[in-house]
Amino acid sequence: MEYSPPPLFKQGASARVKMTVFACISIALLLVDSRMHTLTTVRKAAATVLYPLQMAALLPRDAIYGVGDYFSTLSALEKQVRELKRQQIAGALVLQQAQLQTAENGQLRRLMDAREHLPVKSMLAEILYDARDVNSRKVILDRGTQQGVALGLPVIDNQGVVGQVTRVFPFTSEVTLLTDKEQAIPVQLLRNGLRSVAYGRGKSGALELRFTAPNADIQVGDIVVTSGLDGVYPAGLAVARVSQVENSAAGSFGGVVCQPLAGIANNTQLLILMSTPEMPPRPPDEELRALKKHNNKMAPIKEAPKEGVDPAPAGTAPAPAPAGPPGLMPVMPPPAPKPAPAATPAANAPTNAVKPATGTPAPEQAAPPAAPPKEPAR
Repeated sequence: MEYSPPPLFKQGASARVKMTVFACISIALLLVDSRMHTLTTVRKAAATVLYPLQMAALLPRDAIYGVGDYFSTLSALEKQVRELKRQQIAGALVLQQAQLQTAENGQLRRLMDAREHLPVKSMLAEILYDARDVNSRKVILDRGTQQGVALGLPVIDNQGVVGQVTRVFPFTSEVTLLTDKEQAIPVQLLRNGLRSVAYGRGKSGALELRFTAPNADIQVGDIVVTSGLDGVYPAGLAVARVSQVENSAAGSFGGVVCQPLAGIANNTQLLILMSTPEMPPRPPDEELRALKKHNNKMAPIKEAPKEGVDPAPAGTAPAPAPAGPPGLMPVMPPPAPKPAPAATPAANAPTNAVKPATGTPAPEQAAPPAAPPKEPAR
């Protein structure tokens, strides 16, 4: 027999109606937040209020990790110390050479009046936990606006680029990893300088170089670094290593898959770069509008007219026709009227002279009588 509470204890709507109402409210809040971003202040306030609770919830985990680190074996620690000393000795020579090259590079840049590459200020941060969204690749750091973290700052580790700060709270910040589907970063190959754009592939944890030519000079094992063209990531940071190249002659673009070099899933300590590369200032809007208006007014270059020069005025000899464009016959101007001939002896007057006014032939003058033929000698 099914048990049901007495009518006195039945209060409010049924569970199905409550679920429907709360589902509609949740959907409405999601739409409002995604379209108009009206809940940003509420989210920041909630994150500030819940921050002590989050830290308290992480205390047991930190305590377990601390106990495990405390009871680490002495042999493992000694081995780690020896390895670190070896790396320090090996890196001392490289560091000295790098310092010498940096000094020479600065001197050459000063001679060439070029801008020097200034060191980038960074801040150490720790990963608190991963984001709850399974469809994205994000982590939460223990640094926020109170420590100077701003939106859009790049995040790296000791091996390469990790991601970018995409949301900031007073005491924490959210970092979208490089492998997220919504992330893209301008890169170039370290071997030949070929530029491209790396896109995240989501759950696979890999990167993809899209829109590359099928005959592009890309090989498996090439190192991909940041190009610095986006104004966010400094140039020269390691990003990934090419693991697969698919060149198809039938397709318009080739497929290139890369594996990130940074320990995205292993490290707990990250570096936040507190400054982004300086980009040249954008021209003012008035200058852009004037330039666009000037470009619209520019007419296309037309061919020179195929006409000859104007006819010379009366009483002057016609000027020679100018040479036209190559391959075209010059058009001769109409003949100018000839001036009246000067008075000359009749013997020198030409026959069939042309009158200057009418252009009709003049009457022929009488020729002198011919001499009689001589008789042959007998």
